[in-house]
Amino acid sequence: MSNALHYKTVNPATGQTVAEYDGLTDDQIEDVLVRAEAGYAEWRATPIEERARIVTNIAELFKNRADDLAAIATQEMGKPLGESRGEAEFCADIFDYYAKQGPTLAADQPIKSTVEGKAVIQSLPIGVLLGIMPWNYPFYQVARFAAPNLMLGNVLLLKHAESCPQAALAIQELMRDAGLPEGVYQNIFASHDQIEQIIGDPRVQGVSLTGSERAGAKVAAIAGSNLKKAVLELGGSDPFIVLDTKDLAETAKLAFETRIENTGQACNSNKRIIVSSEIYDDFVAEMVRLTKQLEPADPASEKPNTYGPMSSRAAAETLDEQVKKAVEEGATLHVGGELSEGPEAYFSPAVLTDVKPGTEAYKEELFGPVIVVYKVESDQEALALANDTAFGLGGSVHSTDPKRAEAIAQLLDVGMSAVNAASAETAEMPFGGVKRSGYGRELGPLGMNEFVNKRLLFIAGPED
Repeated sequence: MSNALHYKTVNPATGQTVAEYDGLTDDQIEDVLVRAEAGYAEWRATPIEERARIVTNIAELFKNRADDLAAIATQEMGKPLGESRGEAEFCADIFDYYAKQGPTLAADQPIKSTVEGKAVIQSLPIGVLLGIMPWNYPFYQVARFAAPNLMLGNVLLLKHAESCPQAALAIQELMRDAGLPEGVYQNIFASHDQIEQIIGDPRVQGVSLTGSERAGAKVAAIAGSNLKKAVLELGGSDPFIVLDTKDLAETAKLAFETRIENTGQACNSNKRIIVSSEIYDDFVAEMVRLTKQLEPADPASEKPNTYGPMSSRAAAETLDEQVKKAVEEGATLHVGGELSEGPEAYFSPAVLTDVKPGTEAYKEELFGPVIVVYKVESDQEALALANDTAFGLGGSVHSTDPKRAEAIAQLLDVGMSAVNAASAETAEMPFGGVKRSGYGRELGPLGMNEFVNKRLLFIAGPED
């Protein structure tokens, strides 16, 4: 076995190990690749209408099994149960979107020619793909990768986070029950060495990773050295700019709920809230008031005004160190920021202000329930601060004057820009970033334009 990783479920609400799984041997990885190659030969030859029927089955199973899947996600990574259920239901929407729209999105596109003949651009599969997925959205991240590629006729190997093996196995079972042929979707409990070997294998044509900058850089280097296509969705430090508001409490609530969703563990969370000086003090006070209402609770309890654990004790300890460092460097901690004694992974939601340029908290991604608020004196200062980051995933601008907000939103260096909404997250809206937030797009029409052979077919002579 090649430096096997330990796949296990540790309930972050208790710190107790629930289940453990062995990694695959090198021989088993070879068997996986053989099945994938055979599965591709069958799946690519399957009419897209039949693929759509099976993808519809996947959507229905995500919807029907939402409660069971939610319980798994809540136990494995601490997501509040209602949010876990919503995630599974969102997966159903994603698969349903591609089942309905996929045949049209993949249809031949005629192009005008200056020579006699018929020319079309075809959207064809490219083969076996590897997906490397994170723990924070154990179902949704897989759906974004899997749905468009299954519709195209690609086949998938899925390496999930080591902390979410039960979610990984539940997806594998769901895919089988939906009617996918053998080898078309395979979960793999692989090691880092095995992942490198898989990317380099000539039977594999591309890799998609959602994760950290460090992981993205390593995977991109391996893919590049093997001339393989890669899609990367990495970290973010999204700005949430508030220029003015007719209802401060409502706007603050939107900013607060967006930041606290998934216990702050979302790549496109509004990690920097940038507020006009005229309303800054009242805005911060409202954020502190909302944060003080929260109490720790079991994430399965679905109690209002509570917060659950972070995904792991290690994640909570890392965030605790970041917040303490921020305070040492001059930031003001208004509330929260308390780490539980352990072994559970609770970290009380915090509000930080006075984070200065050049400090670690200014540059780093705080991946947890930490609300950071900045004060600006003008629209120009708000824009400059918003773009003063190595990340470029998403961003939003809020104002009673939509044109004023749009003027700034148009200039954000991000992959997703929104006006008077925290974001636009639906199956038909493309997702992805620029700069150190990665490259490539998932969801929407663009989700079918990544791992695809845009083949030209030209037939000379007069058309019939």
